[in-house]
Amino acid sequence: MKKTILITAALVAMFTIASQQATAQLSGQQIMEKVYHNPTGDDMQSELTMTLINSRGEERIRQLKQFSKTNDDVEKKIMFFLSPADVRNTSFMNFSYTDGSDDDQWIYLPALRRVRRISSDGKSDYFMGSDFTYDDLGDRHPDEDTHKLIGEEQVNGRATYVVESTSKDPSYMYSKTITWVMKDSFLGLKREFYDRDGKLLKTLLIKSFDQIDGFWTILETEMHNVQRNHRTVMSIKNVQYNTGIRDNQFTERAMTLGL
Repeated sequence: MKKTILITAALVAMFTIASQQATAQLSGQQIMEKVYHNPTGDDMQSELTMTLINSRGEERIRQLKQFSKTNDDVEKKIMFFLSPADVRNTSFMNFSYTDGSDDDQWIYLPALRRVRRISSDGKSDYFMGSDFTYDDLGDRHPDEDTHKLIGEEQVNGRATYVVESTSKDPSYMYSKTITWVMKDSFLGLKREFYDRDGKLLKTLLIKSFDQIDGFWTILETEMHNVQRNHRTVMSIKNVQYNTGIRDNQFTERAMTLGL
């Protein structure tokens, strides 16, 4: 009996050490690739509430509906503003490519009655008064940055990797970002964005998430621009996966038609 216990204990110790070594061998690049490749289903739709909070605590609330669809080489996203009246029927569309090509982005402004393509220079602009730039709304490919694992920390009781990412493009809007990635799900729990002078610009915090139909789903985020003391809270509800969204949902014509 003692021999069996000793052998069992030795095996447990061996596998524990092997597991620890495997974890230690993950590089910053590998971690961010796991974040990027987290399964998201074939398509998804949800309702979104965007709350803008200024330095005086005053709020502006906007309601949206969003859709996404993924195939082998591109992820397509489109969102429509439903309210209030001054932004109703505004729409935004983003195509992210798995080969690392730059995202394609468009915005439709009803007052102008035309779809405008977002230029590379325009991606640093803030989206509809929020604290998210157009670039933040895309799905940044891990090969666009150099990633370095700089530590491991507990954040809100969760074990995370801490990864520093620096763009390979010297003209990129952020000098670096630092991401806290949960070890158990490879969801980014927190991210800090630094301006070109190396100063902290804003912090993104994932406040709520859950598994829905087997997919890790972010349900609430808060982006805090610390330099202008402004916040944007994004809350998601009524999430549905794999409902068979049609390809023609993701066209410039669909942007102008609205919901």
